[in-house]
Amino acid sequence: MITLTNTAAEKLKTSIGDNRGLRILVKSAGCSGLQYVLEWSRYKNLEDTEFKDKDIPILVDPKSLVYVDGSEIDHLKKGLNEGFEFSNPNTKAKCGCGESFIV
Repeated sequence: MITLTNTAAEKLKTSIGDNRGLRILVKSAGCSGLQYVLEWSRYKNLEDTEFKDKDIPILVDPKSLVYVDGSEIDHLKKGLNEGFEFSNPNTKAKCGCGESFIV
């Protein structure tokens, strides 16, 4: 299961538009090896697992689900920067810049 904080859900509700849901992917990238990708998706693939939290549908493919299951997504503002941040119980370490992780 993947959950959203109230702040993240409110931010997402403003941009969902006609999309089916928020797609969460994990791709090989960054200095630690894995990186989160968030994108809007118009369709649910047959193999996707779908969660719904705070009225936001969340779509995750089976390969990514093993890395993000149990995560919480928050939206944070730090100075001039803002973005979504994962609190992932599966993460063993993050790179120094915070862009990638290891499980």
